[in-house]
Amino acid sequence: MSDIRRRTGRKGTTYQVRYPSKASRTGYAYKTFTTLKEARAFREDAGARSASTALSTEIRTVDQGVQKWLDVCEREGRNGREPVTKYTLANYEYRAGIIRDYPWDKELHELTKPDIIQFRSWLLEQHSRDVANKVLTSFHSMVKELVGRGALAYDMADGVTVAATSRYDEPVVIPSEREIQELLAAADRLANSRNRKTQKTWERYRPMLYLAVDSGMRPQEYLVLAKASIKETGVEVDRALEGGGTEITVTKTRAGRRFIDLSTDTLGMIRHYADHKSIKNEYDLVFPTSTGKWQSVRNWRNRGFASVCEEAGLMVKVKEDGETVERPKYKPYDLRHFYASMLIDQRVNLKRIQTLMGHRNIQTTLNVYGHLIERVEAAQQSPVSVLGCMRQNSCGKSVASAV
Repeated sequence: MSDIRRRTGRKGTTYQVRYPSKASRTGYAYKTFTTLKEARAFREDAGARSASTALSTEIRTVDQGVQKWLDVCEREGRNGREPVTKYTLANYEYRAGIIRDYPWDKELHELTKPDIIQFRSWLLEQHSRDVANKVLTSFHSMVKELVGRGALAYDMADGVTVAATSRYDEPVVIPSEREIQELLAAADRLANSRNRKTQKTWERYRPMLYLAVDSGMRPQEYLVLAKASIKETGVEVDRALEGGGTEITVTKTRAGRRFIDLSTDTLGMIRHYADHKSIKNEYDLVFPTSTGKWQSVRNWRNRGFASVCEEAGLMVKVKEDGETVERPKYKPYDLRHFYASMLIDQRVNLKRIQTLMGHRNIQTTLNVYGHLIERVEAAQQSPVSVLGCMRQNSCGKSVASAV
């Protein structure tokens, strides 16, 4: 049984935790803290540790626990979800390798929160903050999986986190309506070029560009759009390119599967290309290459999108290796941000925006576009003053006059 004893001496007041220990002759060990909060936290961990025994004969080490977690992710999926994609599994295996690199000196069921905090310190010393956050998140996911399966008695990693930097710490770059109109007009010109090769190329790229603007789909989603996904009023998003571009798979998360309404012009353009220009292919692709395979994101960005930016005059000068070169002002992904900004300008419900963008949780939507939402709301709302709202009390008299 653990207890806390208050001690007062020359160093002031301290708090001593007495807890069971098999390593001690008396059966107890002691640890002193400067605050009661620290002492209580340690007591809880010590109590959990003494109560925790190996509930599984198969999973006793961290390595065995990590392997079990990887197997679950690959074969059946965690918490009732679908199994992860090959690309995601490869990321998990990379993180698992880092977890295994740490010199664990205890069995998995013997670990306590201080041990996980020490592991976090090691991660931050050996890796970037972002990598440390992802590895610690995967470790915690492993622990929760084993607790749920009865292989561990408690979650010793609960509350131990790394505040990762966000790729959205800086506001996203969003093209203006005028710039989008210039891009689309440039695509129209290229598709009607007198140069037969340019014209043929932009017969395919033009509907892709219109689709990207009108749907907010990710490039890895619209590049593998299926003919069967073209519906009466829009498109269904149900698959995407694997992270490395090596294969077509389902969308990364269940939230990524969604239906998006399109304008009549965009829908007609896509359907016409699918019916009259697209070659037959085994993947049912709307925009296949001449070999019947899917296009790569890199080729679309460097060949198609870069050329339409140049045609539209949307180029910027940047310094590279001491030389000034011209680069496209935007990237294909920025069309997705433009789509979201238009939804926000139209004051579409935030939950609906989350659904259309395919975000797994609404916090992602707020992290990326919160500054836009605040800007629109500030512009459209009437000025509000707290004292102004209080100017009249329930009797209709001025609050100030009552003073």
